[in-house]
Amino acid sequence: MDRALIDQIARAVLYEGYVLYPYRPSSLKNTKRWTFGILYPEKWAAAQTGSDRSNFRMECLLRGDESSRLSALVRFLQVTEPGGAATEREVSLEVTLTEIMVAESRQEFRSDPIQGEIAFSAVGVAPGLYRLTMSVANTAESDAPEHDRDAVLPRSLISAHAALSVSDGEFVSLTDPPADLVDAASQCANAGVWPVLVGAEGSTDTILASPIILSDYPQMAPESSGDLYDATEIEEILLLRIMTLTDDEKAEVRGSEERARKILERAETLPAEHMMRLHGTIRGLAPAGAEPWSAWDTTANAPPSSVRVNGSDLKAGDRVRLKPAKRADIFDSALQGRVAVIEAIERDFEDNVHLAVVLEDDPGRDMGEMRQIGHRFFFSPAEVEPMNSQGAAL
Repeated sequence: MDRALIDQIARAVLYEGYVLYPYRPSSLKNTKRWTFGILYPEKWAAAQTGSDRSNFRMECLLRGDESSRLSALVRFLQVTEPGGAATEREVSLEVTLTEIMVAESRQEFRSDPIQGEIAFSAVGVAPGLYRLTMSVANTAESDAPEHDRDAVLPRSLISAHAALSVSDGEFVSLTDPPADLVDAASQCANAGVWPVLVGAEGSTDTILASPIILSDYPQMAPESSGDLYDATEIEEILLLRIMTLTDDEKAEVRGSEERARKILERAETLPAEHMMRLHGTIRGLAPAGAEPWSAWDTTANAPPSSVRVNGSDLKAGDRVRLKPAKRADIFDSALQGRVAVIEAIERDFEDNVHLAVVLEDDPGRDMGEMRQIGHRFFFSPAEVEPMNSQGAAL
């Protein structure tokens, strides 16, 4: 089990929607938040006409036997401060498959004024195959007015979800079940959450009952600078928008809770090279009709570290004079004779080599180095002339 990766994904689920851009407490969407995975007190939820819930139910398939043991970790946030600041809570439970085959296992938990219950059961579906059911319910009493959502939040389980691990057994994907288990998978009934496999690709020992839509084996983007709690936004765009907040807006964010303040501080001090990484990342590529990109060997198409032009070996960082040959657009005319610096050497799928360049005197050259459109251009080796440090052709 990759516990670090699983915890990272579970934490992202826990805090999704915790605080939203522009991160000001006075912003309407930060006064009416908590949009995912809320379990309200049963009486209050029953009085609502929408989709408000007091419990979630997860069913999944498990391959195992009498030696299989299950560990569950239920996590949620509890509103503990005025304005919606919350504290992490977790409840753990361990059972054997044999125990919950005989009788349903129940465990109550409390964290004043929170009160809830976890229930486990299992039934045999086929030899060595079981349907596992887990439910989490908010059993707290509440006399909050029927339409006063803010008043009932301190008694609610916020972003409630569960991670289940098994020893001497394995979970079956409900998103993409094996062909012989499609019918059995379709019999699993889930409400309020959906089970997805988590951990290293291909592992089957842990499943996450997620209140938000995820695929099997979700991953955090390695380019990410940290939590932003607003995954409906592209991180680069969100960080750039944070930088445009007025001084008064930033002062309000700094005076609010710690998590919002840290987002602002990170955005203001983020190095330019990090923004460049966020601008675009290729996870893998494959020609049309080829095997799935995750299995395709990109190293076979790796670009060279240098190219030879007029007897000189050009590499990233070298100066060249541009001599566009195709006149394909207005830039080819505007860039004729301009001095540029090679930013990278790249190769396309037709095995053609291209030089990615930025203009030496471009005021926005740093944007070209961050791979921004309009400041970074591509030319073939035949369309450049090597230059020395004094500006003379080589």
